[in-house]
Amino acid sequence: MSEQESLKSSSARNRGGVQRVEGKLRASVERGDYYEAHQMYRTLFFRYMSQAKYAEARELMYNGALLFFSYNQQNSAADLSMLVLESLEKSGAKIDDETLEHLTKLFSRMDPNSPERVAFVSRAIKWSSGGSGKLGHPKLHQLLALTLWKEQNYSESRYHFLHSSDGEGCAQMLVEYSSARGFHGEVDMFVAQAVLQFLCLKNKTSALVVFTTYTQKHPSLEKGPPFVQPLLNFLWFLLLAVDGGKLTVFTVLCEQYQPSLKRDPMYNEYLDRIGQLFFGVPPKQSSSYGGLLGNLLNSLMGSGEEEEGEEAQEDSSPIELD
Repeated sequence: MSEQESLKSSSARNRGGVQRVEGKLRASVERGDYYEAHQMYRTLFFRYMSQAKYAEARELMYNGALLFFSYNQQNSAADLSMLVLESLEKSGAKIDDETLEHLTKLFSRMDPNSPERVAFVSRAIKWSSGGSGKLGHPKLHQLLALTLWKEQNYSESRYHFLHSSDGEGCAQMLVEYSSARGFHGEVDMFVAQAVLQFLCLKNKTSALVVFTTYTQKHPSLEKGPPFVQPLLNFLWFLLLAVDGGKLTVFTVLCEQYQPSLKRDPMYNEYLDRIGQLFFGVPPKQSSSYGGLLGNLLNSLMGSGEEEEGEEAQEDSSPIELD
């Protein structure tokens, strides 16, 4: 028997073993022996991990978590979901679409108001960053954004869209968000925040896509440019100016549209940041704000995480994108 055939045979035996074990555990859950089944799952997890059978451990915990979710055993399911992450962390598993989809499926089954869900998503994002900083993998953020959008949790969905590369999806969500929850007079402000925040993250492409898609698809907006709303005209000119990189154009633009920019006190803070990133404006020595708004300017994420991306450190005075 060749080495490749031997590996296939071993894998098949392991798979058969996992299936037999899963059958017994499923029977325990179906009988209502939730605690006993939960403890057995944990015992098997640590046994597999000690034998470096990481894939088997992960598969068993993933299927077990979904089984517990189907019986509304949230605590047991959340615990096994965290063990899925532990297996990924300790095995050095590569990030792939299937794994990210599995993590998102577990996230989607969790009680939206549970602390376990917050802990799970935070740990999943950290793992998906692969040691490259704290922002996490764009694909995972996209999948989380879509899940939260379905739940009509628009604010959290927007946050994750910002850290994905899906400007079109973000725009479509914002159209729904604005139509469902916003005032008619704020229709331009929904997209303004997203465009400015994408630019603060140096994502010019998504900033342009979210602006174009939103202004084309929102039922309350007339076709442009130019637009009826001055703030939308400002964003259009800003996106053009970012490509040119001319400071005088940027300065005049911000001065001319100050009445519109004063509608939200954060706009000028975002623009200070954009000026630094795209137009060579030197960073401010200190912020003139205190209290809550001052706290918003402390970090890009503003989540109190320990790690700081190197890029964020170099650019100074990063802004929180909530």
